Amino acid sequence: MKHTYEYPRAALTVDCVVFGFDSGAAGLQVLLIRRGLEPFKDHWALPGGFVRLEETLDTAARRELEEETGLKDLFLEQLYTFGTVNRDPRERVVSVAYYALTKPVAHTTAASTDAAEARWFPVSDIPALAFDHAEIFTAALTLLRSKLTYQPVGFELLPPKFTLTQLQRLYESVLGTDIDKRNFRKKVLSHDLLIPLKEQHREGPHRPAQLFRFDPVKYERLKKKGFLFEI
Repeated sequence: MKHTYEYPRAALTVDCVVFGFDSGAAGLQVLLIRRGLEPFKDHWALPGGFVRLEETLDTAARRELEEETGLKDLFLEQLYTFGTVNRDPRERVVSVAYYALTKPVAHTTAASTDAAEARWFPVSDIPALAFDHAEIFTAALTLLRSKLTYQPVGFELLPPKFTLTQLQRLYESVLGTDIDKRNFRKKVLSHDLLIPLKEQHREGPHRPAQLFRFDPVKYERLKKKGFLFEI
């Protein structure tokens, strides 16, 4: 027999900050949905929704992402819990936030359920967000910037094969600063975690650049010994 509590309980939701990277002018991007329902109808927001009784938090986050944006099989980690009393005008709602990393070119977005539209925005030019989603976005971006300096999470945003120039653009876009080319390449290659390929990539009029891929197996082996991917 199920026990029924006599006092009111807060509702539980998940919200997801999905980052993507364009090595061109757009740089680091975030995926937003335009709400199709009240409250905040037609306002931009993070994808997310209410957790079902039979779901784990991770399951709910992945379901909401797929339902509202069409994205699935992403790198996804829990970020923080947001519980300001009046953060949702409907009722008392606590949200467990996640951040996700993906390659926009590898997925086609498709809004559905209560999302009227899903669109990528440069992180430097996002619209006003519903609820407290601006606060959640800022927390996720701060965490991503921190993690990028000691973990190789950035490779989740790059194609499997990439140039050192693309890798540097990623770091500069996320960190919001210019990086010395020679020092960056020396530091990255010193970790011996990039596998040089017998392939090249041409961008514009420049001469072809060598392609690399990240070695996750070697990284996991080194991480168990206390290795940090410091940049």
